[in-house]
Amino acid sequence: MGGAGGSEGRGGARGLRAGAARRPARPFRRRHHRRRRRRRACCSAEGPGLCFLLLLPRLPLPAGPVSRCRWDPVSSPAPSTMPPKKGGDAIKPPPIIGRFGTSLKIGIVGLPNVGKSTFFNVLTNSQASAENFPFCTIDPNESRVPVPDERFDFLCQYHKPASKIPAFLNVVDIAGLVKGAHNGQGLGNAFLSHISACDGIFHLTRAFEDDDITHVEGSVDPIRDIEIIHEELQLKDEEMIGPIIDKLEKVAVRGGDKKLKPEYDIMCKVKSWVIDQKKPVRFYHDWNDKEIEVLNKHLFLTSKPMVYLVNLSEKDYIRKKNKWLIKIKEWVDKYDPGALVIPFSGALELKLQELSAEERQKYLEANMTQSALPKIIKAGFAALQLEYFFTAGPDEVRAWTIRKGTKAPQAAGKIHTDFEKGFIMAEVMKYEDFKEEGSENAVKAAGKYRQQGRNYIVEDGDIIFFKFNTPQQPKKK
Repeated sequence: MGGAGGSEGRGGARGLRAGAARRPARPFRRRHHRRRRRRRACCSAEGPGLCFLLLLPRLPLPAGPVSRCRWDPVSSPAPSTMPPKKGGDAIKPPPIIGRFGTSLKIGIVGLPNVGKSTFFNVLTNSQASAENFPFCTIDPNESRVPVPDERFDFLCQYHKPASKIPAFLNVVDIAGLVKGAHNGQGLGNAFLSHISACDGIFHLTRAFEDDDITHVEGSVDPIRDIEIIHEELQLKDEEMIGPIIDKLEKVAVRGGDKKLKPEYDIMCKVKSWVIDQKKPVRFYHDWNDKEIEVLNKHLFLTSKPMVYLVNLSEKDYIRKKNKWLIKIKEWVDKYDPGALVIPFSGALELKLQELSAEERQKYLEANMTQSALPKIIKAGFAALQLEYFFTAGPDEVRAWTIRKGTKAPQAAGKIHTDFEKGFIMAEVMKYEDFKEEGSENAVKAAGKYRQQGRNYIVEDGDIIFFKFNTPQQPKKK
């Protein structure tokens, strides 16, 4: 059956096309490789690609020219990481409790006269009222503060762009809470509604003595103050849970609505955790996706992430000593494990704000200390499950805020919706690689420049160039 096709016994050329006549192997190879050379062929006459064709003579080939190779395995290095095919498996990010978005807010919460408005002013360089009497803040003050990042500074120094846009943290100064707020004491329900509008909490407590600044409880005891805040948030959630379960029971259990039965079961689990066991929602770390969907529908106060800020005197902050610090850390480790405790001094930060840049630097060096504000801002940003990627060039260096776990097409959509609709791929450099290699071309030469597809989960600090198709406009009739 068929000729030998040469001394190496590769078989005849029959079956290369359905119904094709038998031809000698040598002319076929000549014609085949003449066409392939015109198309930058990647296989020689004796290469494995041709052997595969001739060893399977009964497989019909599609009509038309031989497809063009994308790269030459001999003269060109393999590409770094090609984008995955559509529908490929992707690592699913863990679900997040809270509102989905990037314009999230973190509220400054604490008892009256603990330094909330002073902290807000030095953090945002604002002039909110800060007086020595309870409830000097009534309506919440809101501002945004740039997130300090040496990576952003390096990219700006490298590219010297015309426009520099960092990431921002939205901060809200909320009126002081007093014991009994859930029952309407102090500003009561108004205060709690302001917390509900935020997505995270800077829990500020006072650990400094000052006879000139009154304390609403009559004495300085930050552990007691922390417990008051926790109790008020807990009791407000308990008030919310009861009516929700009653309504679901009426419809799902007595009314027989099977669609709402899963939500009813989940809310019973929430009730057991919050009301029966007296624990905040965020303390339970094994909520599944369906349960988190229900939690995000109601946004309970105790589900919000919390960063503990301890306001010290200037003297205690500089010497790094205060009798309450260890007790506060022990309390947080026991009742809110994993939460950050950050000491700072509102008095020191206020003094630094009034100094010139040169005087500020001299003062910090003389006292061997530094401002706590950059650390606090970064901690608040991370608590909201936010991160950012960079676009960088001579025109603009910009940090684009996204939620953790965001995939490449949705990250591209932060720049423009057309980027997401027509997404092709994301060309990604790690900041560390860019800084180490010194340029984009050097990163490519080192094989560290990646091409990622639509299932790629963007990581904090990625430097990205998106490729996309421009959506076609509908033709006018």
